Amino acid sequence: MPAFVNQEECTGCGTCADTCPVSAITVDDVAEVNPDECIDCGACVDACPVSCITLE
Repeated sequence: MPAFVNQEECTGCGTCADTCPVSAITVDDVAEVNPDECIDCGACVDACPVSCITLE
């Protein structure tokens, strides 16, 4: 299952995108995960400073 970003809690800081080893996350105003590219590693979950990312 790909990572899920709670869009209401995301601050758009980009830490998750910088941490993602396969560049599956883009950040405009908030982070968005491309489920086709996500490898379910959990790096973004651990890196998010506001804990708004989970693995479903």
